[in-house]
Amino acid sequence: MSQRIGAFSRETGETRVSVEITIDGEGVAAVDTGFGFADHMLNLLAFWGGFDLKLICRGDLEVDAHHSLEDVAICLGEAFRQALGDRAGIARIGEARVPMDEALCDVVVDLSGRPYLVYRENVLPAVIAGEEKDLWREFFKSLSISARMNLHMHFVYGQNGHHLVEAAFKALGLALRRATAAHGSSRVPSTKGSLD
Repeated sequence: MSQRIGAFSRETGETRVSVEITIDGEGVAAVDTGFGFADHMLNLLAFWGGFDLKLICRGDLEVDAHHSLEDVAICLGEAFRQALGDRAGIARIGEARVPMDEALCDVVVDLSGRPYLVYRENVLPAVIAGEEKDLWREFFKSLSISARMNLHMHFVYGQNGHHLVEAAFKALGLALRRATAAHGSSRVPSTKGSLD
């Protein structure tokens, strides 16, 4: 399997984002979104996914982090999808259950080409790192759409917002590492013979 690398950039009236990702990396990330908590989470995603990630975002943080994180997710998903190519020879489906102190999160992904998000959450505090909790649902929604993946995320229990979101990003990284694992086959992982 050739080296799986993707890059994507986007500029709007609200943000400027550039992303480079290497699927078969060493988990090394250089992330600067201007929002430190998001940088921490994206570093975790890269580390636990085994991806090398370069990501820069300049956005209208004077408003809030919504536009920045939404556009980061769009660009990250596009670069990730580009890096995967036709997805021949990958496991396609991956899952992970990750604890973080009192918090527990389950994540299952299917790199089917059919985007869908199931986001089960009733434990996140209203504000996390100074931003509304819905920021993270919107991030994962935009990521699932742009990466064209089926993403199921269940915050099982927990109290601390940092711990809950950290468990989610670690679990997503692990699930993606398992889903992108190469098995030496040249077959596309579908009985249809192709993926959407």
